[in-house]
Amino acid sequence: MLILTTDNVPGKKITEVYGLVKGSTIRAKHVGKDIGASFKHLVGGELTGYNEMLTEARQIAIGRMADDAKSKGANAIIGFRLTSAAVMQGAAEMLAYGTAVFVEDCE
Repeated sequence: MLILTTDNVPGKKITEVYGLVKGSTIRAKHVGKDIGASFKHLVGGELTGYNEMLTEARQIAIGRMADDAKSKGANAIIGFRLTSAAVMQGAAEMLAYGTAVFVEDCE
């Protein structure tokens, strides 16, 4: 699955537009990682536990979006965006979205 932030695919033509596709996940902090992050906050540095959690959340959201596009017959996603939001104390949603399209080589 080709995923682009642009609205077109260089060297290809869009022959079908399937519309909005999305994927999301909500992830919560692990208590142990939260305690470690609290100590790191005091002394400074990267919060690796949170970084790992957000990396995993991005991968899951993008994978679900790609699955949504494949189920519609698309072979590419254009206009890709990724956003996150806190949904409650200690939990965040990661949302991936874009436009599912079918692209072919230009002739």
